[in-house]
Amino acid sequence: MLRKQIEPVTPAAFMRWLMRWQHVAPGTQVTGERGTLEVLQQLQGFEIPANAWERQVLARRIADYDPKWLDQLCLTGAVGWGRLSPHPATVDAGGAANGNGTSQEGAAPRQRRVIPTSVAPITFFVREEADWMIPRHAAGAEAEARGLSHGAQLVLEFLRQRGASFFADIVRGTGKLKAEIETGLWELVAAGLVTADGFDNLRALIDPKRRAGQGNGRSMRPRHSSGRWAVLHADVAAERNRAVEAACWMLLRRYGIVIRDLLARESNLPPWRELLMAFRRLEDRGEIRGGRFVDGFLGEQFALPVAVESVRGMRNLPLSGDATTLSAADPLNLIGILVPGERVPAISGRTVSYKDGVAVSAPKLPGANAVVESSVHTA
Repeated sequence: MLRKQIEPVTPAAFMRWLMRWQHVAPGTQVTGERGTLEVLQQLQGFEIPANAWERQVLARRIADYDPKWLDQLCLTGAVGWGRLSPHPATVDAGGAANGNGTSQEGAAPRQRRVIPTSVAPITFFVREEADWMIPRHAAGAEAEARGLSHGAQLVLEFLRQRGASFFADIVRGTGKLKAEIETGLWELVAAGLVTADGFDNLRALIDPKRRAGQGNGRSMRPRHSSGRWAVLHADVAAERNRAVEAACWMLLRRYGIVIRDLLARESNLPPWRELLMAFRRLEDRGEIRGGRFVDGFLGEQFALPVAVESVRGMRNLPLSGDATTLSAADPLNLIGILVPGERVPAISGRTVSYKDGVAVSAPKLPGANAVVESSVHTA
């Protein structure tokens, strides 16, 4: 009996537990504004297409999800949002490339463009726990503006000089048309350069009906949100060891048990060697546990004590036989990473399905082809 208590669980058993841990399994959903904050604490730092966050991710974890809960958390300053991974256009120095990817001598530089799209990857961060955010715009303002249209550069410069501003102030201050400012802000969101007081600011950009001013009666929502737009300051971070340790806690909250393979889809993390040293320090202090908790993976594993007891306690739960289907953009799209199967691209128009922690085939969502095409251009 004692040997079974320390015996590692199978990947399928861990997957079943993980769906409960992240409030996706039936009966585990959270409620209200407090539940919304709990989910965002688990998922902060994980980038998901902007148009998939509410409908395909939050609504699966929060019962009777109401967008006003997310808006309130953003407007009160508890939660922020934005793209934290660098856009290729802002880090690529340009230059034409030859067949093996190196620049050709004397060739004209090839400029990449930031394309505004509703599938731009964004994430949330809980401000009180945001020490894990690591600076990324070390190349300066000139590099940040690379790939932006003239209108987007004007908006960015206005926000740098004037600070947080309402949409109407940006229009008046730049002398540009509303449609140009909309496009410019959308570019800046996709590039990871701006954020806003509320999440409704982003909804107003990615909702084609709102941008077109469509709707009638009480169902008609304002074309522009009342929140202010501001530069996303991701250039100030905590001391390095503190930041890496905060990243470890973020991962522990997300997965309960952290295995290196699980981090394949994470885009805002320090190198694994730094995480490994921080995990070992936490284990030495007795705050987390190290060991072999999930079978079939090489390397060290680290876990919250409560997660270890919980995942092993699920051994006695009977299999339900029910299938659970999720968006491929969901953080629990771990087919080919945690459980066997062919990996499914993390696109909001695709789905993955599990039955008792085992991957099964899932259909493609309607309109997926259009989403795929947009995401390819974004990358």
